[in-house]
Amino acid sequence: MNQPADNAAVEIVQAPDSAAMNALCDRLQTLADQTDRSGEWPAAQLQLCAAAGVFRWFMPTTAGGFGWSDADQTRGYLRLAAADLTTTFIITQRMGACRRIEGCENETLQKRWLPPLLDGSQFATVGISHLTTSRRHLSTPVLRAEAAGDGYRLSGYSPWVTGGAHADVIVVGATLDDGRQLLAAVPTDRPGVLAAAGIPLVALSASATDRVDLQDVAIGPDDLIAGPIEDVMSQGVGAGTGGLQTSTLAIGLSKAAVDFLTAEAQQREALLPVAEQLQTEVRNLEVDLLSVASGNQVCSTSDLRGRANRLALRASQAALTAAKGAGFVQGHPAGRWCREALFFLVWSCPQPIANAHLCELAGIE
Repeated sequence: MNQPADNAAVEIVQAPDSAAMNALCDRLQTLADQTDRSGEWPAAQLQLCAAAGVFRWFMPTTAGGFGWSDADQTRGYLRLAAADLTTTFIITQRMGACRRIEGCENETLQKRWLPPLLDGSQFATVGISHLTTSRRHLSTPVLRAEAAGDGYRLSGYSPWVTGGAHADVIVVGATLDDGRQLLAAVPTDRPGVLAAAGIPLVALSASATDRVDLQDVAIGPDDLIAGPIEDVMSQGVGAGTGGLQTSTLAIGLSKAAVDFLTAEAQQREALLPVAEQLQTEVRNLEVDLLSVASGNQVCSTSDLRGRANRLALRASQAALTAAKGAGFVQGHPAGRWCREALFFLVWSCPQPIANAHLCELAGIE
């Protein structure tokens, strides 16, 4: 996966505001609409990111990464999301798996997976939404673990796995009968692992997000990341700044839409007040995001998420309005941004934030 599909030279991105980053984002942007239309897995984009060292941004130098700060990681995600949301979303899931593996105490597991994951020759993803926001209302866990010798056997399914059909390993969470939970890195060639090809979605269909079934899948000590313990996700093993990732993607999408609106305003003076107001809002939200990513709690993560969701919806619709009929033609980025903005209403959206959106839509204060 190291050679980009077009064989053009790719410079390693050492900083989020570098010329190499500009070049990478330009190339990703040219591929984004094509991928949106085809719905095909963005292999070329992921190859470009691997060649540019993107997968090393998020890992410490001791694990072979670049050791970027949390703020620089967030800046990197903002740039990538503005260029190509689908590919960036896939990367967040990929790096979520890598973080969990890197942050655990299982050295055998780390030696097996981290080198090929960091150089991009293999792909990892996560299947843990059923432990956080999805399917939690069900009385019976959708993915169960049962002790077997010195390991466990997993049965059930993980409902929302991005790129499962393209993954070499999936970090999954499962629940034992006594309520304890575990996290494990399950190779996809393990007997009993069945990854579906991808559900057609309103947007981001190329992410190949779908369920992964596990039929009596055996895992051993070498596969275990954490647990079994109570509420394994709250332990934060390798979680890093993951709680901000979805908000970061929404703000990145907003930046793309507002930049388009600003460019249009150079030719249409009536758009200037709207473009300037939205640019100010994007900048303020980005400042708060980077402050929180740096450890300064200027606002809560839930406040950030709500504001980011609302801005993505308003900015994308403003871009479509400015684009007029052309924006409603398939292939125009404004139409894609509007569909992509809907993603943030449903993906990892905590119930209080979803309830707040519903109240706003209903005009309830």
